[in-house]
Amino acid sequence: MAKVYIFLADGYEEIEGLTVVDLLRRANIEITMVSITGNRNVTGSHQITSLADVLFEEVDYTDADMLVLPGGMPGTNNLLEHKGLDQLLKEFYAKGKQLAAICAAPRVLGIKGLLKDKQVTCYPGNEDALLGAQVVNTAVVTDGNITTSKGMGTAIDFSLSLIRSLKGEAEAEKIAKSIQYQHYCL
Repeated sequence: MAKVYIFLADGYEEIEGLTVVDLLRRANIEITMVSITGNRNVTGSHQITSLADVLFEEVDYTDADMLVLPGGMPGTNNLLEHKGLDQLLKEFYAKGKQLAAICAAPRVLGIKGLLKDKQVTCYPGNEDALLGAQVVNTAVVTDGNITTSKGMGTAIDFSLSLIRSLKGEAEAEKIAKSIQYQHYCL
C-alpha cells in the first residue's frame, strides 16, 4: 500500500489539505496528517482546527512514497521555515521520491531549489519563488517526481492526480465517478 504524508502548519488552507486526505483515503491510500507545530491541533487559515494524526518528530519517513504540502497563508511560510521539513524534502528530492504542493506551497519547493528545470504551476503571484522552473498555466502539472497545482479550486484535480500517480488512472477515474466529479480531465 502506498504511504503518503501531508504536512499541516498553522494557517494552512483547509480545503487543500483535507481534500487530499479525504480522496486518498477513499482510494485506500495510507495518508498521515503530520503537524509541524508541536501540537496535534492545527488551526487553518479560516480558523478551522484539525486534529493531526502525529507530530513531525514522531515519524520515521523512510517508508513514505510521497510528501504533500498544502498551501494557504501563513501556513506556506510556516512550512518553509520548519528545519526538519526542509531536510526531509531535500532528502526525498535527492532520492527521486514524489513531492506534491498546491497553491502557494510550490514556493517551498522553489525556494529550496527543488523545481529547477521542472514544469510547475502555483497560485498566481507566487511565480517569482519557483526558482529555475518553467511555470505553466494549468490546474495541475506533474513533471517527473514533482506534482504542483494552482489552489483551492483545483484541490480535487490535484488529489485525483496524486491517486493516479500512486494507483493508476483506473483508480483515479473510479474515485472521480464515486464523488460525482464531472470535470476530471487530467
